[in-house]
Amino acid sequence: MQFGIKELEETFKKPSVVDVRSGDTVRVHQKIREGNKERVQIFQGLVIRTKRKGSHTSAIVVRRIASGIGVEKSFLLHSPLVLKVEVIKRSKVHRNYLTYMRRRTGKSARLTGRDFDRQSVNAIHDEKAEAEEEKLRELAEKAAAEEAARKAAQAAKEELKAQKALEAHEKKLKLKT
Repeated sequence: MQFGIKELEETFKKPSVVDVRSGDTVRVHQKIREGNKERVQIFQGLVIRTKRKGSHTSAIVVRRIASGIGVEKSFLLHSPLVLKVEVIKRSKVHRNYLTYMRRRTGKSARLTGRDFDRQSVNAIHDEKAEAEEEKLRELAEKAAAEEAARKAAQAAKEELKAQKALEAHEKKLKLKT
């Protein structure tokens, strides 16, 4: 029974995810669905907690300050809604759960940066996620092209209407003379 559960869990895991640690500043690309439209929203902030790192339910809690208010979001790393996680900055911390960062603002909220190879940390190639992101981009471009074509057709219709009105006006002027 236990073997079947582990096998099932493995099917939901992404082939590879970025090595994210507490204290990292990350940029998370998340798929948002609003009605029948989909878009990608980027949330950038400090990772204040990592949970269940090796599991398919591994999660990170990201905190940022938006309009003077602290906003925290929890992301499941293996979720199909999380398209990409980029590590922007890596900081030196000694804890897994950085609750003390909630009370800090301004200069006291700064963390000491560490050197790391940004290219190698963020070099994760998940073909499925990249294909999904490309598909979303193509749909957005297609929708924009359709909107532009619709506006061009509307403008052409209005131009034709204006031209007919001008011709009718000129006809009336000729009849008066």
